[in-house]
Amino acid sequence: MQNRKAGMQFILITVLLDMIGIGLVIPVLPNLVTTMYGGTISEGSYIFGWFVASYALMQFVCAPILGKLSDQFGRRPIILISLFGAGLDYLLMAFAPNLKWLFLGRVIAGITGANISAANAYIADVSAPEDRAKNFGLIGACFGVGFIVGPALGGLLGSYGLRLPFFVAAGLNLLNWMYGFFVLPESHAKENRRPFDWTKANPFASLSQLGKYPVVLGLTATIALERLAHDSLPATWVLYTTYRFHWTEFDNGLSLALVGIVFAIVQGGLTGRIVYWMGERNAIICGLTLGSLTFLAYGLSTQGWMLYVAIIFGSLGGIAGPAIQSLITKMVSATEQGVVQGIIASIQSIVAILGPLMATNLFGFFTSPATPVHLPGAAFLAASLLVAIAALLAARSARSVSAVN
Repeated sequence: MQNRKAGMQFILITVLLDMIGIGLVIPVLPNLVTTMYGGTISEGSYIFGWFVASYALMQFVCAPILGKLSDQFGRRPIILISLFGAGLDYLLMAFAPNLKWLFLGRVIAGITGANISAANAYIADVSAPEDRAKNFGLIGACFGVGFIVGPALGGLLGSYGLRLPFFVAAGLNLLNWMYGFFVLPESHAKENRRPFDWTKANPFASLSQLGKYPVVLGLTATIALERLAHDSLPATWVLYTTYRFHWTEFDNGLSLALVGIVFAIVQGGLTGRIVYWMGERNAIICGLTLGSLTFLAYGLSTQGWMLYVAIIFGSLGGIAGPAIQSLITKMVSATEQGVVQGIIASIQSIVAILGPLMATNLFGFFTSPATPVHLPGAAFLAASLLVAIAALLAARSARSVSAVN
């Protein structure tokens, strides 16, 4: 029991520090890419889209591999190796002399970031079925807290230099690796381990395994649509606010910090209670509906303060993710949690390849001199439609889960 508690604490700290590291570079990376590339913000947006997509591509390829490796060798070694690699990678990006080296850094970051499949499997290992929604909600809370500290600090550091946040992110990841080396217990029992199989670790072949779980397949389609929409936010937020409202790195850092504050409040303090009160199905549908309305508000905002109102209003939409994860874990045996979590991470990653490209191309096209309609918020409007479709699909899938149970 004590080992479970220590492991859970480390995973929460790991996710927190990971998100602080990611949040540190969000306010500065679009401007760093645009500066190194040259040209206008509309032109730079196309290049930045490929930077974001490359990260997702590596996660798509590597998430099932790391998930399967964690099923065979345990969660601990996979998580620790990934953390060490992430620390070295941030140093590479900090010293990158040109776009090619910076791009290589994003590729490596995608590989190390694929350890989320092992982290999610760890949560499933140490959580009782009735606690999984709550614990996945705590993971979401750590995402939120990371986005409080990371972007605010990154925006502040970015005002002194666009590369400084990368050095700080490297230090955080390496410190976390050292901490985990001494305190992280293994969660995956040896009797539940399965031999590694390259055919199942193939990202495309692994997707076919979802056919064993028809209900899970429907819920992962919901996740895919929601993630496709969600990726418009990190891909175009800084581009959008810089272009439309002339925000600085510090302004963007503060706005993203607010996202973290309200998200952490909802995920850490409210998600478990709301899901228990509403039920998982209703929580999913309600959360996705709020998400759709929030993206609509982002795209139609005419003044910067309106974005802050939309951020606060939309935070309650965060209850959908943990509720979906909870339903999925209930449909999978203990021996296959790592595989399924790896598949889900792969699905999220493959749509995350398309999402940034879709969002940045929409932004670039509708802000370029050649556009027939000037619509800087086009990416957010498209995201609103996608989440609305996801809500309709979730209603059907969640009903099937209830029937099975």
